[in-house]
Amino acid sequence: MVKERARILVVGGGYVGMYTALRLQRRLKQELARGEAEITVVSPDPYMTYQPFLPEAAAGSISPRHVVVPLRRVLPQCRVVIGEATAIDHAKRTATLTTLATEEEGTGTEQLSYDELVLAPGSISRTLPIPGLAEHGIGFKTVEEAIGLRNHVIEQMDIASSTRDPAIRDAALTFVFVGGGYAGVEALGELEDMARYAARYYHNVRPEDMKWILVEASDRILPEVGEDMGRYTVTELRRRNIDVRLHTRLESCTDRVAVLSDGARFPTRTVVWTAGVKPHPILAATDLPLNGRGRLKCTPELTIEGTTHAWAAGDAAAVPDVTAGEGKECAPNAQHALRQAKVLGDNIAHALRGEPLETYAHKYAGSVASLGFHQGVAHVYGRKLKGYPAWFMHRVYHLSRVPTFNRKARVLAEWVLSGLFKREIVSLGSLEHPRAEFELAAGGKHPLNPEDDPKGSS
Repeated sequence: MVKERARILVVGGGYVGMYTALRLQRRLKQELARGEAEITVVSPDPYMTYQPFLPEAAAGSISPRHVVVPLRRVLPQCRVVIGEATAIDHAKRTATLTTLATEEEGTGTEQLSYDELVLAPGSISRTLPIPGLAEHGIGFKTVEEAIGLRNHVIEQMDIASSTRDPAIRDAALTFVFVGGGYAGVEALGELEDMARYAARYYHNVRPEDMKWILVEASDRILPEVGEDMGRYTVTELRRRNIDVRLHTRLESCTDRVAVLSDGARFPTRTVVWTAGVKPHPILAATDLPLNGRGRLKCTPELTIEGTTHAWAAGDAAAVPDVTAGEGKECAPNAQHALRQAKVLGDNIAHALRGEPLETYAHKYAGSVASLGFHQGVAHVYGRKLKGYPAWFMHRVYHLSRVPTFNRKARVLAEWVLSGLFKREIVSLGSLEHPRAEFELAAGGKHPLNPEDDPKGSS
């Protein structure tokens, strides 16, 4: 039995936020029914994004709506608040929120009191002060960015097909990806595969006309799959005429020209930035302890060091890896986040009931990565796979991990259909500006001035 009414605040609706709330729903089912506990989830989006499927969504293998999980559907016993926490005063057990309602009302922020805090805001893209990056760069962390990038790539092929200016054509067909981690390599592999397929429907655009460039500052890509598989990935990408440049950095992308540290210059209308992530800014607006990298200092039981009634996991938390030795921390990836959320939910229930806490311990199983249709690499439990077996393992693993049976069935159905029928090569870039045509028809100024569009979209 819970000793007194507990108000649990979960900040973040990603892997950790959603799965922790889902676990708490099950573990505190009776307490929630009796009104002895309440769970509030604060998230900027009304859904959780399953990020490993973003590259396939960008390539058109999966519908965007099947990459996300609606929070209200899977968390019926929780109060879901669409907004963001801007500050947390744990000493007073209060969180400062901005919501859609506060913006409409113009009343500023609102205060929310809690008894137990779960901080799981995730991470944001780690950018560098590179000239032109903020104006011309495209991220790849959200489903909106993934679909926007797909539309953008197809649109550049349309531009190249219709222009008579060789300089515009060359820039439209040059695609620069910065960052050789999972996001960069998988996004590049899937989109290059999609664009190569789409080229067969253009009378004057051939796959060899396109330039795909991967820029990585270190000496290898995909470090998670091991050195051997990383080298194989470089070989495979270069076999597909993808220019992989190691020990290279992006120095500038002003005036739609990507300037690299090795002296190369590429006129391009597409610069995709996937060079890492950093902790969410909300962590700096709390009175909780942070480590040198700005992540929350946590214990193996997923409590925040030096505090009570505060918990964290996922990208925002520096969780000791008890299976890897002294001083090691769990990698900020989905494999740990999903398992940490389960332990986190159980431990909050244990704490409310006065029971002993569990220690989070998970030995890293390995990694899988897709490089396009029927291509992949994997390093799982010491076994190395490449090509079709690795690609198949990638799909099987992530199908088993995507939340809810509804999503599993829909994703599987789309994979089957995509294998039986031709790919879709339609660009729906106008969805980003749905009122543009009506505003023009109503006599207003067309909002899409090409001079004002940093991505070069029409």
